Amino acid sequence: MEIKHIDYFKTLLGNDNVFDDKAHLIAYCYDATRTRYQPDAVLFPRDEQDVSDILKYCNEHRIIITPRGAGSGFTGGALPANGGIILAFEKHMNKILEIDMENMVAVVQPGVINMHLQKTVEAQGLFYPPDPASEEYSTIGGNVSENAGGMRAAKYGITKDYVMALRAVLPNGEIIRAGKRTIKDVAGYNIAGILIASEGTLACITEITLKLIAKPKMSQTAMGIFPSVEDAMNAVYKTMAAGVTPVAMEFLDNLSINAVEQKFNKGLPKDAGAILITDVDGNTQEELTQQLDIIEKAFAENGCSGFKRAESAEESKNLWFARRNASQSITIYGSKKLNEDITVPRSKLPALLKAIGEVSKKYNVTVPCFGHTGDGNVHTNVMVDGSDPKQLEIGHQAIEEIFKATVTLGGTLSGEHGIGLSKAPFMHLAFSDAEMELFRSVKKAFDPNNILNPSKMGL
Repeated sequence: MEIKHIDYFKTLLGNDNVFDDKAHLIAYCYDATRTRYQPDAVLFPRDEQDVSDILKYCNEHRIIITPRGAGSGFTGGALPANGGIILAFEKHMNKILEIDMENMVAVVQPGVINMHLQKTVEAQGLFYPPDPASEEYSTIGGNVSENAGGMRAAKYGITKDYVMALRAVLPNGEIIRAGKRTIKDVAGYNIAGILIASEGTLACITEITLKLIAKPKMSQTAMGIFPSVEDAMNAVYKTMAAGVTPVAMEFLDNLSINAVEQKFNKGLPKDAGAILITDVDGNTQEELTQQLDIIEKAFAENGCSGFKRAESAEESKNLWFARRNASQSITIYGSKKLNEDITVPRSKLPALLKAIGEVSKKYNVTVPCFGHTGDGNVHTNVMVDGSDPKQLEIGHQAIEEIFKATVTLGGTLSGEHGIGLSKAPFMHLAFSDAEMELFRSVKKAFDPNNILNPSKMGL
């Protein structure tokens, strides 16, 4: 980057907020994909006006900007694939600005850590449900940009269900407001809805107004053991149809169960086709018991051979152990996992898992699966030897077939992780030419000079 640009940013932000040294460029060149693209500079805006001034200058000089939260994404959304500037929000724009108890609303800056917000509002008896696996380090701004989900999505929904309003800066530096701090708002286009899940390609979000709800007083965990993954998948949607909406409904297939057991020796049923782990919540023990009775009955009607209820916090932690440690455990099947987060309607889960099994046999690859079956979201993991180019090629072919099966079943390429760079080549499987052109038109309307996070989402 030309020295005149660095000098301008240092004058604007101060030397402590502008870096083009090797250490910073390396630190901000990768995300959870471990793919690396080095930026030309890293900037830390102090407030919304800084963001506006930076974007206005970059737009005039055609300098590319990649907004970044914590860099915890799995699809390369925060990677500076075309160089330019990383705009990092975690240093200064990381404050909870307001908790409005009367209207049950929180106002936060984009760099606030998800778990910090959860703990802060829970101390006041309120509840912010979205809980991505990265909740201890991912930011609310990143969660909004990717429309993050989590284990509680089965009952409480995902990030978009809690965003009431946004403030954002357009690529030309103009500051806009989208949405209102009201339960109802039908005036004008839903610009907030367009910015959610836009992966930093349309504007830089600078403030987020979030809906909060009352926190349930108690919860309880249970686990069911099934002879086959198909039986478990049938039990999921039939449980929902029986009149219970669990907070979470998670599954592990046989490969995942055995991986956890081999690594941690927790006494899991190694011969089980699948296990389902579920949480329910409420304000009385009677509520919890009633819900678990219904779930146990639905499980039994679909082949469940064992049902265990946690009677303490420690037992609940033990039941959840397998699910929380599945991802790290499956590395016994290969040094590289091609991890996708496909999602289908719940009733299509049996067909999806069957299709994944067929792909596994066709390409002779191991594909352990686990995930959020309560909302139809399955984490597929095509395991290969990362040092073998041939295996990587075969793995990517298997992934493409899994995507095709997902779309055929009425599903989507991503339920949580977004598209970014890694899924961009597959967008044509899920969207028509006319739909992709509409996406490009929206991008051009917001960002005519294409300076904000270009190349993402296949745009």
